[in-house]
Amino acid sequence: MSTVYLETTVVSYLTARPSRDLVVAGHQQSTREWWDGPRQRFTVYVSSLVVAEAQGGDAEAARRRLEAMEGLPSLEVNDAAVALGQALIDGKAIAQRAAADALHISVAAVHGIEYLLTWNMAHIANAELRPQIERICRAEGVEPPVLCTPEELMGR
Repeated sequence: MSTVYLETTVVSYLTARPSRDLVVAGHQQSTREWWDGPRQRFTVYVSSLVVAEAQGGDAEAARRRLEAMEGLPSLEVNDAAVALGQALIDGKAIAQRAAADALHISVAAVHGIEYLLTWNMAHIANAELRPQIERICRAEGVEPPVLCTPEELMGR
């Protein structure tokens, strides 16, 4: 079974109340469709970083996010992940202000996860940043995950 690291934005879109913004509503729908169908083809992981981010904000929304992740295995945010995250920042692939995003990528990479699923297209699933992220991961001795949205991982 292929592996997926579930970044916090996906859980947020999955559990949020329907948006009136058409683009966000479409992303929410795509996320629910992925969750209810294609997700079954993958072993899905989170990390303590995802859990910590999901706990923030409105208490009821946080409860829904945590409930959706219940039972998903958690990857360790270890020294290798922290070092790779810093390398992504030092190499200017990820801005310092987005250090948590660098850590999401690095956790997935050091644990050999095939896909990182996200709606964060500013700092993670960004076609302009992808080559530099991949180059730095490989220079640090790890294969980068495929950085993608639920829409890109819908299936065969």
